Amino acid sequence: MIKLYVEGMTCNHCTAAVSAALAKVQGVDRVVEVSLERGEAVIDGRPDIEALVVAVREEGYKARPAE
Repeated sequence: MIKLYVEGMTCNHCTAAVSAALAKVQGVDRVVEVSLERGEAVIDGRPDIEALVVAVREEGYKARPAE
């Protein structure tokens, strides 16, 4: 599982947009959760982390890998 912190989400539309963007990244098996309350996304698979960050950024949000 990969966890990203996502900044800038304010509503359910935001979480849906982030989820859809992450699902399109090569190597993502499943977007487990995108949480508005926690400001994070959990992804299952073996994608390139930077590709995930870029996908979220292209939707207009900031993302960084959880430490």
